[in-house]
Amino acid sequence: MTQTAVIAGVGPGLGESIARTFAEEGCNVALFARSADYIEELEDDLPDPGDGLAVQTDLQDVAAIESGFETVRDAFGSVDILVNHASAAVWKGLTDISLEEFETAWEVTGRGGFVCSREAVEDMRETGGGTIIFTGATSAVRSLGGTIGFTAAKFAARGMAMDIAQEFGPEGIHVAHVVLDGQIDTPDLRARNPERDADTLLDPESIAETYWHLVEQDDHSTQPFEVHITNGPQNTEFM
Repeated sequence: MTQTAVIAGVGPGLGESIARTFAEEGCNVALFARSADYIEELEDDLPDPGDGLAVQTDLQDVAAIESGFETVRDAFGSVDILVNHASAAVWKGLTDISLEEFETAWEVTGRGGFVCSREAVEDMRETGGGTIIFTGATSAVRSLGGTIGFTAAKFAARGMAMDIAQEFGPEGIHVAHVVLDGQIDTPDLRARNPERDADTLLDPESIAETYWHLVEQDDHSTQPFEVHITNGPQNTEFM
């Protein structure tokens, strides 16, 4: 049967690669992002056999998220896969970050992931299973210093992923957290750093394949929770 996937937070780079990979595997893919023009173009450009659906959604807005899921259900039916991919990166420390910036990071990554997961789990419990994947970062498991908003939000998302996995894993809902330990190769990054060696960047298409492998894990008795993706140790050591 055709699966319905929601990618919450789609942009050039990994979000787009995940959408393309899932469409190639036959999923109907709903694209959540604030930029309507971008996701509408991507909707028309997703590969067969999957179909795309652009859903302009501000992941800071709870009502907009809930409305977005209703739009997906009307078009494709129940949600089988959710990728919580959105984040708001504010690279500032405790004394430099404003309260508004800190709250924005939390609202997008933390609260947004919570609301999306709650909506998706309701569908998955009715249909007997599904997959939720959270996109994490090195900062989700080890603080780097000077990035308190991003770190707090990513820690929160990882904690939620653990809790949802423990609560709903026995019901056939597979929850996974992907730690991306390094910079992802994106058009924007290449434009800003044209001399950057591609071997030092994470390939978004390869990462997207890992996300799909997590979706394919249908043995409910053995569900991988955390995957660490890197192109070599990043001068950090997880604790």
